[in-house]
Amino acid sequence: MLQGFETLRIERDGVALNLRRAGAGAPLLLLHGHPQTHAMWHGVAPQLAQRFEVVLMDLRGYGDSGRPDAGADSGGYAKRELALDALAVMRGLGHARFQVLAHDRGARVAHRLALDHPAAVERMLLLDIAPTLAMYRNTTEAFARAYWHWFFLIQPPPLPEALIASDPVRYVRSVMGARHAGLSAFAPEALAEYERCAAIAGSAGSICADYRAGAGIDLQHDQADVDAGRKLAQPLRVLWGAHGAVGRCFDVPALWRAAADHFSGRAVPCGHYIAEEAPELLLRESMDFFRSIP
Repeated sequence: MLQGFETLRIERDGVALNLRRAGAGAPLLLLHGHPQTHAMWHGVAPQLAQRFEVVLMDLRGYGDSGRPDAGADSGGYAKRELALDALAVMRGLGHARFQVLAHDRGARVAHRLALDHPAAVERMLLLDIAPTLAMYRNTTEAFARAYWHWFFLIQPPPLPEALIASDPVRYVRSVMGARHAGLSAFAPEALAEYERCAAIAGSAGSICADYRAGAGIDLQHDQADVDAGRKLAQPLRVLWGAHGAVGRCFDVPALWRAAADHFSGRAVPCGHYIAEEAPELLLRESMDFFRSIP
């Protein structure tokens, strides 16, 4: 998968960050979701690399990136910390300003990156999320049933970690296979990568730390932005699956218009995993939205 992409490692504060890179042109950073890796972009990254310098990054705790200790309040996995990882990667490659395409947990990292470092992010396309604070504040029974893992993973240790680590392949398949398209949406090579990386020692703890931070310290950071009236200033486009829980349970356009000055977006005819369920559609949207000339 991803032939022609070179593999690189960049270290930030002792955490090794795994990335792949190919292409030339305006820099475009792609951030994956849970419980996936950079391999989720295999259906769009090679084509994007014909017009952009594409950088695929494994978030800390996922893929072949490092799995540092979570620390107090899971602060080691705060989206502010992961955003600094992304910034270090792009600066390490010589890019002070870049565009971002991100899905799921990676999209939450991208949201924080664009808020904390507005001069670095030129424009941003996010897939199948609404702002984290708004989703927690407006949680319904339907959402809790569809996104059960949000509430399972934030339970106190060691129970969630122990259950995931006891059978990480089953965990990956249970989370991903229960969505609209089932497991048939995923290329066997990509699914094998998600399963391999979920079985790496420390993955279960990192996954839980990511979600505990999302339900704790990340909400504090988000509330501080709301209180200060800070909004995304960059052009923002959001796509969400018409058959996914986010679009069913939330008014996605209204929530993003409240959080961003320049929002556009729409529901698309697929489920949560847009890059793998509808890669051609995502390519068209990406080519239309992103600027290929630096």
